[in-house]
Amino acid sequence: MATLKTSPSPATVPQAPKVGLRWGIILLLLLGAVVNYLDRSNLSIANTTIAAEFGLSSTQMGLLLSAFLWPYALANLPAGWLVDKFGPKKMFGWASGLWSIATILSAFTNSYSLLYAMRMLLGVSESPFFTSGLKVTERWFAKSERGLPTSIINTGSQIANAIAPPLLTVLMLTMTWRGMFIFVGVIGLIIMLIWIKVYRDPTFAEKQMIKGPDAAVAEQSTSANGTAATDAPKANWGSLFKHKSTWFMIIGNFGIMFTIWVYLTWLPSYLEKEQGFTLKETGWIASIPFVAGIIGVLLGGFISDFFIRKGVNVVTSRKVPIVGGAILAAASVAPIPFIDSTVVSIVLLSVGYFASQLPSGVIWTLAADIAPGEQVASLGAIQNFGGFLGAALAPIVTGYILDTTGSFNNVFLLGAGLLLMGAVSYGVFLKKPIPKAIH
Repeated sequence: MATLKTSPSPATVPQAPKVGLRWGIILLLLLGAVVNYLDRSNLSIANTTIAAEFGLSSTQMGLLLSAFLWPYALANLPAGWLVDKFGPKKMFGWASGLWSIATILSAFTNSYSLLYAMRMLLGVSESPFFTSGLKVTERWFAKSERGLPTSIINTGSQIANAIAPPLLTVLMLTMTWRGMFIFVGVIGLIIMLIWIKVYRDPTFAEKQMIKGPDAAVAEQSTSANGTAATDAPKANWGSLFKHKSTWFMIIGNFGIMFTIWVYLTWLPSYLEKEQGFTLKETGWIASIPFVAGIIGVLLGGFISDFFIRKGVNVVTSRKVPIVGGAILAAASVAPIPFIDSTVVSIVLLSVGYFASQLPSGVIWTLAADIAPGEQVASLGAIQNFGGFLGAALAPIVTGYILDTTGSFNNVFLLGAGLLLMGAVSYGVFLKKPIPKAIH
């Protein structure tokens, strides 16, 4: 029967407009990323308020700020494997619901230990999000065009970081920090319901249009929910650690993410304590570096895709914004301890955060380019695990430095050094894709 033919035919042509659905999915993931990071940012915005209410030192607040990050980093390891196994629809669905509930429950805590536990739950439940996004772009976009959609998804975090200081500050001032947590959590539940209703994987015909007939045929053994067919080789998750590329991605992302999370967890406090701004002023001024970060994420994806279209090797094309961004960020934050001008300090902070975000989306795309198809989310999650080890240390180390020195100076110098370490790890030692899994 004609309906059983697998070769392209006029009957498949009407399905072409459905490929436009992929950009709707990217938009939904963008909104999910915004909510995802608002849930992470709410504690840093309420930093001084909660510290005063619970009677916390800087070191204790640093530990609380990192309570999300340690579980998040560790949970990324199984999260990537789970996304590869069950697909992005199921994993993002349950994850967004669970993290929203954790945020709402945080509003009802009345002790340091309970709030700490809710932040840990938040970290575990948010771990599948960006690996789900990576899996979506791998399924819906060809290799030469993944940089932009992946960067768009990662831009959501920067949009959230930019709007979080003014938006969450207003919410906190009008409905207390507890009301702010509830508000953000409810929005997350709405995103979950929309995702479950809207998302689907591409059909076989759509895969042909996206990646070409040969690639689509190669993927035909993949089931609708993203699991490998029984006759397909099963990826050995642990085999990724046998490759040097995996370890240099872990080390490189560690160095870059440390400084990023100094911004995300301590910037409002820095502006209040070191620059003398009020809480209301901090809400607006803290958004300036994060607005610059939005531009950085998008520009990084554009740059990497541009070099690929010009015929440059894929891995090299991804490394250009990663390495260049890390070096520029280091050069921007290192001088801050020696600057007396508030305006110049904010400019350097903004340039530094812009530069640190050039690699943000590209790092995820690099994982899709280097990993075998059945291990894309796994490698992305392992790389993210390394990044969030650095992120988890950032608030703790910062709090300790503040308690021992009373100044942020050594924090900026340490961050600059780790950024350079990240640039060297990606730029010098990461050289080639990872072959198929070793069994």
